[in-house]
Amino acid sequence: MTVVYSADLVVPMTAPPLLDGAVAVEAGRIVHVGTRAWVLDHLREEGRSVAEHRLDGVLTPGLVNAHTHLQYSRMAAVGRGRYDGFDDWATAFSAVYDRGDQDWGAAAAEGAAALLAAGVTAVADIVTDRPAVSALADAGLHGIAYWEVMNWSNADWRRGGRDRVIAELERVPTSPGSGLSPHAPYSLDAEPLLDIPDIVRARGGRLHIHLGESHFEGARAGATDWHFAGVESFRALRESGYGASATEFVDRLGVLGPDCHVAHGVYMTEDDRALLRARGTSVALCPRSNAVIGLEAPPVAAYLTEGSPIAVGTDSLSSSPSLDPMADVAALARIAREQGYAGADLHERLLSAATFGGARALGVDIGPDRLGHLAVGAIADLTGFPMGVGAVADAIAELVEAAPAARVAVVSGEVRSGTMEEVA
Repeated sequence: MTVVYSADLVVPMTAPPLLDGAVAVEAGRIVHVGTRAWVLDHLREEGRSVAEHRLDGVLTPGLVNAHTHLQYSRMAAVGRGRYDGFDDWATAFSAVYDRGDQDWGAAAAEGAAALLAAGVTAVADIVTDRPAVSALADAGLHGIAYWEVMNWSNADWRRGGRDRVIAELERVPTSPGSGLSPHAPYSLDAEPLLDIPDIVRARGGRLHIHLGESHFEGARAGATDWHFAGVESFRALRESGYGASATEFVDRLGVLGPDCHVAHGVYMTEDDRALLRARGTSVALCPRSNAVIGLEAPPVAAYLTEGSPIAVGTDSLSSSPSLDPMADVAALARIAREQGYAGADLHERLLSAATFGGARALGVDIGPDRLGHLAVGAIADLTGFPMGVGAVADAIAELVEAAPAARVAVVSGEVRSGTMEEVA
């Protein structure tokens, strides 16, 4: 049986939008994309049995939440606060985390269910505690579970930290995908930051790092002819009087690359952003989380103007109102306009960031198990938005500015949340 998902508007992201479009699916993969009439006629000519599901609204590729921590989904009380900067927020976070009374596995499962309800089908999930490590696999979501690595000094790393992290990585489910997340430049010394990329790359995995999230990481006035001989950490570099940014620091250690994406990217200079582009490294923007913590807004207009690859993340409920990336897309649109971006492509590019851009950040936009766009052979992940549709540009603008709360999530060809009308 071939299942056809049709809608008033289908937005493939890597092809022009289709009014009265359809996506045909078999065995979890897309076999045809086109206008509804063309797809149905083609399937009949091929002699296939068809079951059609119709949505009055818009179908896009499945949403990708490119940065979150599902295990913190029961820490929403922290996320409802307002803070005076990263250290202030971290104090509130630690007060709850350090109590040790959380069921991380159950919290992660609740977070995964919330993602599906928001139409999210693929996730970059950072995991700090073992009970949460299988949340994506258990929920049948696509994406990558990144084991978080933090608070290792050079000495402790040499005394067994490296072997311990390798053992922890081996226990992360490889389905849907696995990787390591060196937490941040300020929470790891230089040696673990140097080794972690090699550990992951030797196994064909992915990297994900918080970068440019705190003001401390931004570039400062200071000597530029620095190198790593004798430099124990980013903090030591700063204490030595050098003004290099955290982005420069991790780049010299080989962390950045097309197999790595970073989260936040708030405190980054033009040179820092150019480094990301040169390395093929995407940035997952999380504006609502930044606002809760009390940070500045990310330089959205600059990223767009410069052509940087961007994705969208929510961060966790410990610093964000919800796990809905479309709410962050709306915030990014507002920020971009406030920062002076006037391009007519704003809405289309931000919708792409939440779909194809997220898949690119996770390295799943190409290959046999590609996601993030609606094309023949790709995994059939779709998100549906029940809404009225007039002109194409107006519909995409409405999605970006104020997406309907009701969603449909189709994962590997199966409806996992929301409903669509069955057409006789």
